[in-house]
Amino acid sequence: MPSSQDAVATPKAGQPIALITGASTGIGYELALLLARDGYRLVLVSRDPARLEAAAVSLRREVPGAVVETRTADLADPEETHAACAFAAGLAPDILINNAGFGGYGPFARSSVAEEQAMIATNITALTLLAKAVLPAMLERGSGRMLNVGSTASFAPGPFSAVYAATKAYVLSLSEALSEETRGSGVTVTALCPGPTHTRFADRASIGGTRAFNGPIADARSVAAEGYAALMAGKPVVVTGLVNKLLIFGARLLPRTLVARISRRELTPPSGS
Repeated sequence: MPSSQDAVATPKAGQPIALITGASTGIGYELALLLARDGYRLVLVSRDPARLEAAAVSLRREVPGAVVETRTADLADPEETHAACAFAAGLAPDILINNAGFGGYGPFARSSVAEEQAMIATNITALTLLAKAVLPAMLERGSGRMLNVGSTASFAPGPFSAVYAATKAYVLSLSEALSEETRGSGVTVTALCPGPTHTRFADRASIGGTRAFNGPIADARSVAAEGYAALMAGKPVVVTGLVNKLLIFGARLLPRTLVARISRRELTPPSGS
């Protein structure tokens, strides 16, 4: 798990620490920027060393004096996840942001088993193990915050994106359970559930041609701002954007079979392929 420490700014005594996975671009980067502005020492984790270092340079430029360290880890790899968890436990961050994750698109019967195994390892296993690595220290000192990034897909079945939607349903369920377990302890757990957002996600998931991504698409900065406010307020769940809030409210009132059919319509490309 190679690392890079800030060559200019050094941590201050008592400076709070935030560990952010999937921090090199998109929502993860924007959350890191907000944390840097609030004086947190940042430890960024991502699998792409070039993007990770570029993110660190950008953060130091945008927030002069920001303390930024980087740790390269592919959270789809069990050994690298184990190393990341050992590091996180020793670091004992004040804030953990579990943002690393990716999606996939296509009929389940023809989708890549290897890709789905990596997706489960990243979206579920690594997130769970990192949460378990840092939570005991948070509970012992009576303070800490955790943000797990889910999706509006957390609330509905996802035809043609079945495994991804299932992983995000897990993230929401785990986060809500941990939020209740830690209630009154000084530790809070928040699930951030954005809808379609301008990030690298759509390109990697090959989902950009669907109806879901042809409507209103949020920008990563606004999603991060809503998520950050909810994190700091200790809210259990935040769905970003008014339209998404209304859609999720409606989905909770409808039969699951009907929700699945609506999801299929939204996730089928215009060609019907």
